[in-house]
Amino acid sequence: MVWEGLSAMRIGTVELPNRLFVAPMAGVTDRPFRMLCRRLGAGYAVSEMVTSQPDLYQSLKTSRRANHDGEPGPIAVQIAGTDAQMMADAARYNIDRGAQIIDINMGCPAKKVCNKWAGSALMQNEPLAAEIVAAVVQACQPHGVPVTLKMRTGWSQQHRNAVALARVFESLGVQMLTVHGRTREQGYRGAAEYETIAAVKQAVGIPVVANGDVHSGAKAQAVLQATGADAVMVGRAAQGRPWIFQEIAAFLATGVVPAAPEVWQVREWLLAHLLDHYQLYGEYAGVRTARKHIGWYLADVPGAQDFRRSINAVEDCQQQWQAVADFLGQLAQQSVCWPVEHGQGALAVPAADERECGV
Repeated sequence: MVWEGLSAMRIGTVELPNRLFVAPMAGVTDRPFRMLCRRLGAGYAVSEMVTSQPDLYQSLKTSRRANHDGEPGPIAVQIAGTDAQMMADAARYNIDRGAQIIDINMGCPAKKVCNKWAGSALMQNEPLAAEIVAAVVQACQPHGVPVTLKMRTGWSQQHRNAVALARVFESLGVQMLTVHGRTREQGYRGAAEYETIAAVKQAVGIPVVANGDVHSGAKAQAVLQATGADAVMVGRAAQGRPWIFQEIAAFLATGVVPAAPEVWQVREWLLAHLLDHYQLYGEYAGVRTARKHIGWYLADVPGAQDFRRSINAVEDCQQQWQAVADFLGQLAQQSVCWPVEHGQGALAVPAADERECGV
């Protein structure tokens, strides 16, 4: 059955062009990556997690994450923390900087977040979770900014409370819920389950987004059918494959797996991505943080392993950009076919905590 849900949808008063979303991922979904995903078919992209601690607002990391210069709307910012008043203040801070939607993080399983009782750890303290949601909603209402929330199925297999919390959050004014089909205890191990997401969808009247292991059009269709969700959110499968959204859209519309992009087209996308990346991060940080993106893009193509070893020693943006241009130019001349889907190496469990939120 072909899914007919590629139509627009609303979060409060904000209209989205389609129902294919980019997951917020710390260290990944920065402004250049979000904008590229949007250009390549995503209807909605949420920022990296922004701390609610005011003493970190002026840090380079937070100031970059709160910078939306040139970013098309709707601009959605995810905030994280454990203090209700600080979370409310963080919502106002980001609204002042252009946020049109505020998303509350109750899904991040990273130890450095959960050890401070933020992220998915909040699901274990239901009264505090409700207090935070109430404060953030109250802070956003005068500005007409809707509040959304991302969570897991629960803290552990024995403590799956997503349905109960979903009802509470809806009653407090949350206008969309995203559920990752794993518990905090699971991290990213094992397969995502979708029964809990389906139960959340049955329990509330607001839109519900299904997240977890969506890596192709066929999988997106299966998840939507299994959950009845209003939309799907893609995380790790979009790393190095930002065109996955137009591939999913094509499959959902036709039931046919689209052809992989030509090498020259991937070359054009990646080189443009790198230029935007350098502009945001500057020379020193730009060349270093771009390495992971290059690795994700090239994970499954011939010769990538040797190329990555050599390019990881490059410390100049122009040299890095030119090396990528030359490598992909040579592949294009060899008529190499781009892989239809990411291999398992590209979808491995993130090793670093900073990449463990939202995928």
